[in-house]
Amino acid sequence: MGITGIIPAYNDEANIHDIIKKAGVYVDNIVVVDDGSTDSTAYVAEKMSAYVIRHEAHKGKMESLKAAFKFSERFGKGPVLVINPGQLYNTEEIPKMLDPVMWLEADAVVGYSPYPSNGGPQYDIQSLITDNNGNGNGNGNGSDPGRQQFTKFLYDNIGYAAFSAQSANFMKFEPDSLPMELSLIKDISDAGMRIKEMNVSKLQKEDTDILHKYKIGVVIPAYNEEKLISTTVDGIPDYVNRIYVINDASTDNTAEVLNSIDDPRLSVIDHKENQGVGAAILHGYKRALQEDMDITVVMGGDNQMNPALMPNLLMPIIRGEADYTKGNRLKSEEFRGGMSSWRLFGNSILTLLTKISSGYWNVMDPQNGYTAISKHALSNIDIDHLYTYYGYCNDMLVKLNTFGFRTIDISMPAHYGNEKSSIKYGRYMTKVSTMLLKKFLWRLKMKYSIQSFHPLVFFYAFGMIFLPVGALLTLYTLAATFIAGWPVPPSLPLIDALFIVAGLQFLLFAMLFDMRECNKTMDVSI
Repeated sequence: MGITGIIPAYNDEANIHDIIKKAGVYVDNIVVVDDGSTDSTAYVAEKMSAYVIRHEAHKGKMESLKAAFKFSERFGKGPVLVINPGQLYNTEEIPKMLDPVMWLEADAVVGYSPYPSNGGPQYDIQSLITDNNGNGNGNGNGSDPGRQQFTKFLYDNIGYAAFSAQSANFMKFEPDSLPMELSLIKDISDAGMRIKEMNVSKLQKEDTDILHKYKIGVVIPAYNEEKLISTTVDGIPDYVNRIYVINDASTDNTAEVLNSIDDPRLSVIDHKENQGVGAAILHGYKRALQEDMDITVVMGGDNQMNPALMPNLLMPIIRGEADYTKGNRLKSEEFRGGMSSWRLFGNSILTLLTKISSGYWNVMDPQNGYTAISKHALSNIDIDHLYTYYGYCNDMLVKLNTFGFRTIDISMPAHYGNEKSSIKYGRYMTKVSTMLLKKFLWRLKMKYSIQSFHPLVFFYAFGMIFLPVGALLTLYTLAATFIAGWPVPPSLPLIDALFIVAGLQFLLFAMLFDMRECNKTMDVSI
């Protein structure tokens, strides 16, 4: 008898991965109803092998539950567990939710965090779904303020609801004043079936109220974003103090849209000429420093970066664990769900080159532009010389490591809309690769020669000399033997092999020393 987990989801990409992964241990099938989400909820769910039902438009939780219960019939007559993705509850308590249904002790079980006791009347689920005569017609709308308060509490604190296969026959799927799960519970209770309540614990969430104690600015570069810039600005959380939108000489109606936004936090910086995304971010950073922002976040103006994930970037900086945080879409296949094969290939190549250039061997997805940086780091990395093309984020990593700041990755899913990227990938890869080579040499000079000295510079130097010499000797040997027919001294292949092996060893030892130096930086407190 299979157990089906149902997750009615709406813009829940921040939680959906962990919920599916952990709940999948206890259920046999997971059905996710993507109720018209505009983020990557469906991408992530599909990559994790969940059954996904897509609503083109947002229909509400009751319609989602109705569609999911109907879909679950294909799995047979087994129990169904409804999981609230908006509340992170302890998935290890799922078995105790299912046991009463599995052992025929109840037809439905509702799980919620304990209602706080204040010395007044205590309420339970049954008190909401029956009236004073206990005839099953109550809906929790009475004048009793305690009952109303308990109803409001349940809206935000129901984590799970388990149902027997038979109970689905009595569900009307008609919304009322009760939370959606309780509306189904009421239908079952009206039919004379057995209801059980269960206390389940929420996972301890970080106290994000602390975000209001810091001055947080958000920099948004915008070029021809008339369709999405308003949505992007509207989604910025209330704990953000300033929003710096840099209109990089847009040729559409971006300027007019920005003028129509009524948000006192908004500060628009206009470029007369298009200067590139790096220059736009540079000017946003400078304004943030002028206005004494404690932390500055960068996000795109195309509404591809989920504001709900912003605390994940901010909290490591606030806790003193990092100076710079950035998104990482490469951690798992599920998070790469929205990334095309071409993007993934190019990203992987630039990731390797950026690791070598920056010395941050622990960092992935360096092209991810969703970042946060502390005021201390931002004011000490010489942003006046920030690369102004698309490789600005790679350049930032080189600067951060050179001056001894700590960077960590924050996992998040990839999300792309229907818009086409303006990046010419051949030109982009060539320009950024050339920039990374120059910045690599600059980092070796600054970090290991001027600021301090480390012999790894000699290892890199010998490696970069020996390996090309070995490659040239290999080409000469092959050309002389198979094309020109010239005689090749017997010692030449041995000398060639010596240069290649020595060059590789020098480079690998240099990288090893470089990695150790980076780890030392990551272990030092700010």
